[in-house]
Amino acid sequence: MNPTPFHTDAQTVTLAIIAAVLPFAAFALNFLVFTKSKAAGWVSTTAILGSTILAATVFARVWNNHTIHMQTVWFTIGETKVQVGVLLNNLSVLLLGLVSAVALPVHVYGTAYMKDDENFSTYFRYLSFFCFSMLALVIVDSLITFYAFWELVGFSSYLLIGFWYHRDKAVAANKKAFIMNRIGDAGLLTAIIILFTQFGTFDIDALFGAGGLVAKSALANGLWSAGSGSIPAVWHYVAFGGIFLAVAAKSAQFPLHTWLPDAMEGPTSVSALIHAATMVASGVFLLGRVYPLFIGEELTILAVIGCFTAFMAATIALTQNDLKRILAYSTVSQLGYMVMAMGVGAYSSSLFHLATHAFFKCLLFLVAGIVIHEVKHIKDENNLDIDPQDIRLMGGLRKKLPVTFAVAVVGSLALIGLPLTSGYLSKDGILIQAFDWSEAQPGILKLIPAFALFTSWLTAFYVTRLVVKVFFGEFRLLHANPGIHVHASDGGFAYKIPLMVLALCCLFPLFSVNPLSYETSWLYEGLVAKHSEGGGSIYHLLIPALVNIISIVVMYAAYIIYVKRDTVPFPQTGLFYRISYHEWYIDRFYNRVIVKYTVAFSNLLFWVDRNVIDGFVHLLERIGRCIAKAAAWCDKYIVDGALWLIAKLVQEVGGFVRRFQGGKIQYYLYSMLLAVIAVFIFKLIWA
Repeated sequence: MNPTPFHTDAQTVTLAIIAAVLPFAAFALNFLVFTKSKAAGWVSTTAILGSTILAATVFARVWNNHTIHMQTVWFTIGETKVQVGVLLNNLSVLLLGLVSAVALPVHVYGTAYMKDDENFSTYFRYLSFFCFSMLALVIVDSLITFYAFWELVGFSSYLLIGFWYHRDKAVAANKKAFIMNRIGDAGLLTAIIILFTQFGTFDIDALFGAGGLVAKSALANGLWSAGSGSIPAVWHYVAFGGIFLAVAAKSAQFPLHTWLPDAMEGPTSVSALIHAATMVASGVFLLGRVYPLFIGEELTILAVIGCFTAFMAATIALTQNDLKRILAYSTVSQLGYMVMAMGVGAYSSSLFHLATHAFFKCLLFLVAGIVIHEVKHIKDENNLDIDPQDIRLMGGLRKKLPVTFAVAVVGSLALIGLPLTSGYLSKDGILIQAFDWSEAQPGILKLIPAFALFTSWLTAFYVTRLVVKVFFGEFRLLHANPGIHVHASDGGFAYKIPLMVLALCCLFPLFSVNPLSYETSWLYEGLVAKHSEGGGSIYHLLIPALVNIISIVVMYAAYIIYVKRDTVPFPQTGLFYRISYHEWYIDRFYNRVIVKYTVAFSNLLFWVDRNVIDGFVHLLERIGRCIAKAAAWCDKYIVDGALWLIAKLVQEVGGFVRRFQGGKIQYYLYSMLLAVIAVFIFKLIWA
């Protein structure tokens, strides 16, 4: 395809910048003008609508076309010029369109969901600032500006998670998210510094683009070699470790995943946007940006950690009863799939799943918002003391919420990955390529795709459990409280339209004409050219059949267990149940070991600071004061005393001598006689 004329490139860059800046303009307008007005919701919604239209335009111009990269000098330090600009390629325009397309229905939904909140304007102010940070993050071309917007994404999510700051759990959750993400941020900053030290640039395209400096570098003989020289190979691993920490924190991978389930304390629409589609996706996006940096053993680490995270989170979701917490652990599990896919070389399938997951997980969170809102309404209307997010109190809501039920089924099927959904295309791509990858792997690494496959069946079970507990059977709250008033509905168009749009995006036509082949997807094809991924093995037939047949069996079993028999398939006091229900005791370990001993160490440092360092300073102070007092005494009684004595002697001698100068002759004669006597005595003594 012929290159686009320069002026078109400039226009495309301008459109991308405007798409990112529009939410910031909405933030500023809501902050300065609509501080207490309901109009703030439509200001933010209009801004994100504009961003979506512009993002679509940019996508159409850039996708499968040439990369557009424009920059200018930001500042200069010595001979180093730091550039700032915009980088538009398939990856960046995909995320630009994805973030804005998911944010738009969330904004529309939020105008209804948050309408009775006293801080309505503040909510949309924070939401717009978050969207600005995320949209800018995906188009910047420098690691410096990338890090700046990475921090802004974390900061704005902190504000949104703790939006209901009067709740202690919300405050604890946003602090936990902020602190755990600081660990990742420190790692990312370390990696950026190392990359700059090695290659002398912050330019993402120059480092990681086609034929970039990182791709040309080599790691051998204990040295990391590049065009500018060589440094010890350990720095390469430190850079990888820093990137991994950043990904683990933002995309909730073990061991930094525990903040994400707690982050559900924010409004459900916030959960839908930040923790299902955008913020948590930024870690996977970072992997996509710096992918050429990783070599064999580092990719294997990603595969192992991603697979373990997916499996662990799925086992935890099996026993949770909080509706949003189940979805949160589902998000952690699906992010594990994406990281594992990067590790096994399924670069395009990982990003494909990132895109499909954004839609069906956002949909499921919005469904959860409606369900929780209606159960809370029943609770308030009947003055009940219940948890409106507990799925054990629900059931039979498909009769009250038919539209919500229908779209929930679509989103759930996509999450499970059944045919005719987008989730089928992307998840099967990951599993198939994981099995292809395992053929060349030694020993225990061959278990990675097997665990990933087993995790997909666990997903089918806990998703079915959630759906049947919420929508099937009888309304359990009515059984426990007979005679209560039950009024529930799907809500108005501000609820229904976003749900239906997202449900349509969960089906295969948006991503592929062929509902059974991920390789024919336009999204997969647009990304696979950069990082070639092989295919054609027997797994292309075996894995989809195995996944879907057993998933259907598992779903039916869950339906029988929780609807027909209403029993649990395993004892609720056994070891495996306790491990799952208590979330593998990881949070408890952090609180009882890491946090406890960190606080103890901090208290020790405080004691040392107060008693040793401050004590030493106070001792020096007291010594100084004593020396000063001694010096003052010496100055007053010795120095000043000596001067006073000399002055007194001079005064007395002067007074005595003055008497001999009175003009009387007899005193002069006495003086002469005394002088003669003194000389005579002196001569006698010394003779």
